[in-house]
Amino acid sequence: MNKKSRLSHYDDAGQVAMVDVSQKAVTSRTATAHAYVAMSPAVIEALPQNAKGNPLEVARVAGILAAKKTADLIPLCHSLPLSHVGLEFEVQGEGISITATASTAAQTGVEMEAMTAASVAALTIYDMTKALDKGIEIREIYLLEKTGGKSGTYRRNRAGMK
Repeated sequence: MNKKSRLSHYDDAGQVAMVDVSQKAVTSRTATAHAYVAMSPAVIEALPQNAKGNPLEVARVAGILAAKKTADLIPLCHSLPLSHVGLEFEVQGEGISITATASTAAQTGVEMEAMTAASVAALTIYDMTKALDKGIEIREIYLLEKTGGKSGTYRRNRAGMK
């Protein structure tokens, strides 16, 4: 774990502050996040016949839009010029695995944008399938990888630790 003397979103007096990135170099940055939506096999089987449309394609659009709005949702996030946001979905076990990737050339990273995309995609799948089962669960939202910037590359290993 990276140890710092204080959290980054507080100033020397302990007050909440947006991190000043004005002196940081613009670099290419990427982040990939994961989420999992656990559901019954019956709900998975019904996905292609959903009357509201294909939930995974609607979730893809929702995730992209959410990434673009991250700074509006997370109070101290910087607004970033996103170069790309992509989402992939895979049926795994009794659920849908979501992988969201965001990239930019900026002074700060895109981890929050990728995690927001994955989270909102998961919520959208829930919204579009909840009529079939209220017991659907959203689980395992986490950062898989980030590249760029002063801290370099981070990759989550299977145990969830760096």
